[in-house]
Amino acid sequence: MAYPAKLLAPGESIVYELKPHWRGLIVPFFFFLIEIFLLTWLFITFSDNDGMRWILAAVFVIVVFGWSLIPFLRWLTTQYVFTDRRIIIRKGLITKQGRDMPLSKTNNITFSQGILGRMFNYGNLDIDSGNVDGSLIINDVPNVEEIQRDVYRLAEEDDARRRSGGA
Repeated sequence: MAYPAKLLAPGESIVYELKPHWRGLIVPFFFFLIEIFLLTWLFITFSDNDGMRWILAAVFVIVVFGWSLIPFLRWLTTQYVFTDRRIIIRKGLITKQGRDMPLSKTNNITFSQGILGRMFNYGNLDIDSGNVDGSLIINDVPNVEEIQRDVYRLAEEDDARRRSGGA
């Protein structure tokens, strides 16, 4: 799901367009596999009872939706967009949430990675605005160290552009 170019300011260009790291899909995927196994076993067990099969199928659909499909849809509809002027976060399919932070408001850009984050190359990005809005924390960013370095560079370039009289 590409970020719509019509929502960018004139002259603004996208540098990174990311989704959260895939590690957030591991647990829902395993739930999905377990649910498939259980449904297959239950269908074989109740092979001569059509009424019970329909009940099991309905329960299966509800469980799959709750434990597997919803986390996948959350992942699918979450976007982290880094432009040469701002950071944009969009989440949601039915209800939407969004947050933008101009690069001119960034004070400090840090990242953190745990052991798994180092192994699978993801982490959290903390962008401090230094004002009342506080900081923008973006979780599960792929290639977080590279992104942190580039966002810092983009903020410096934006500052230089503003000082030289650019828009």
